[in-house]
Amino acid sequence: MLDPRTVPFTAEVHPDARPARRLTWDSREAGADTAFVALPGERMHGNAFVQRALDAGAPFIVTDLDVPRAVRVRDAREALFAWARSERRRSPLVVGITGSAGKTTAKAYVTAALDAVSMPVYNTMPAIACFLIEHGRTPRPLVVEMGIDRVGEMAELVDLVRPDVGVVTTVAPAHLEQLGSVEVIAREKGVILQGRRALVGSQAAAFYPGVDSYGFGEGVTFPGEALEITPQTASFSFQGVPVRLPLASRVQAEAAVLGLRLAQEHGVDLDAAAARLASVQVPGGRYRVSPGRYTVIDDAYNASPVAVSAALEALAGFRGRRISVLGRMLELGDTERELHAQVGRDARAHADVTYGVGAFAAELGERAYATVPQLLAALLADVRDGDVVLVKASRGISWTPERRAQEGVGLDVIVDALVRQRDGGGPPPAS
Repeated sequence: MLDPRTVPFTAEVHPDARPARRLTWDSREAGADTAFVALPGERMHGNAFVQRALDAGAPFIVTDLDVPRAVRVRDAREALFAWARSERRRSPLVVGITGSAGKTTAKAYVTAALDAVSMPVYNTMPAIACFLIEHGRTPRPLVVEMGIDRVGEMAELVDLVRPDVGVVTTVAPAHLEQLGSVEVIAREKGVILQGRRALVGSQAAAFYPGVDSYGFGEGVTFPGEALEITPQTASFSFQGVPVRLPLASRVQAEAAVLGLRLAQEHGVDLDAAAARLASVQVPGGRYRVSPGRYTVIDDAYNASPVAVSAALEALAGFRGRRISVLGRMLELGDTERELHAQVGRDARAHADVTYGVGAFAAELGERAYATVPQLLAALLADVRDGDVVLVKASRGISWTPERRAQEGVGLDVIVDALVRQRDGGGPPPAS
């Protein structure tokens, strides 16, 4: 329980404040067992939602306002981070994972291998702080995804999380509008490697000479062996332990190697770890294979050039007519047209039919459409039994639905329509 009377910072605690099980910075999640911390935001301050949290029954509110059940502080943000640092010090092992692609997948497999606790997908600093506060006292390891999109952000995250193990999965063009170049990306992400233990994926190894690596291929410090990928499974062995991952690609297999190496280093039985890896379910939108009359590969959560190329390589291993449906990749700066064209060449090399949508539709596919509804109508009429359809693009999560459809981002609507039609619901109504 999170007791407001034992917080590690100076506060004036209202007599009606009571312990909570969870803490959130999102007032919509506040409730009878979830307290609320009112943080400053880009457009609004969390204080504007304090009454909503109180009405929802929040056990206490971290705020500078004089309200019922308040834990009054001068600066709620600094109080939150101080609390998080205090609780993090109680954890026996914290693994921090970053990379231009594959972070969430690596987190899922490391969590399974170590039988750890991992934070949800949403990985802002306040979300990470709430996670550390809630779980810092558990005896199980913690796994934290640490994404960045600006210079200096990783240093801030490392100061908060203090990972015992730092991992970089990949280094490639992503968030170039803020980070500028791949070299800057490597430098900034590399800050995570300054803890007690550092590991990098095989793709990232060239950027960090002398740092231990994991994955497959020559020169890898901790390799998986005898990798074999089919549409049904990815199988390999690690230190003599056989591993079989259903509906997985090379990206998942490399994440599994990472998990097994960390399990080995921390005294976890490898056979038990491998058994847990076989049942990992990655979140929707991260290379989730949905078999049926035709197969849909939902990789629509987000996209960067290296992630799209990896997904296309996996698509090439399937039997049947292979269809790529690609949309815009965001935050690529001045090189965005060139990078979209490069991905389009990969698509044409690995897929039998290529669709593109949005601003760079013609670069991404032979069948180019200006908007998502236009592409969707053509695709639903074209797809047939035995096909394999890969769907991937950036999200544009803060954009309006109309702009998402126009720019060709957030292609989860295409995944939903394909599955609905395949499974008997028919195509969605025209929009």
